[in-house]
Amino acid sequence: MIEWINRFERVVYIILILLLAGVLILALGEVVSLLYTSMITSPRDLLNDTELVTVLGSFLLVLIIIELLDTMKAYITDNVIHVEVVVLLAIIAIARKVILLYPSSTDPEELIGIGVIIVGLAAAYYLIKKAGLVIGTEKQPKETPPGKE
Repeated sequence: MIEWINRFERVVYIILILLLAGVLILALGEVVSLLYTSMITSPRDLLNDTELVTVLGSFLLVLIIIELLDTMKAYITDNVIHVEVVVLLAIIAIARKVILLYPSSTDPEELIGIGVIIVGLAAAYYLIKKAGLVIGTEKQPKETPPGKE
């Protein structure tokens, strides 16, 4: 029964990876299209402030998708969840939120909340890096016989 559940889980992950790859292709196409139309419509200014924020947001979205795809790939191949990558993904997501944020139209409580999240994620990333934390069953390295080091 457990073997069947593991196979089912693996199939679900493979389907999710394929779907995420499709989303990545569409997001990349959107970035290319956005850059192309921005350059064609205003060749003198290249990008104004609003277009620049939109392009940066799109770039970071593509980066988030790539990191998520990498996390899922690592789980499929090694059966390991790299906690460091997941926290880094959260940091990129909150950075995207900050870049797309207009402080003048945002509640002070929301800005404080975002600041607390950033500090918490930075502390978590530091502690994970320091501890070398990984969740899952890593493949054990083969032991080298004595004298063959």
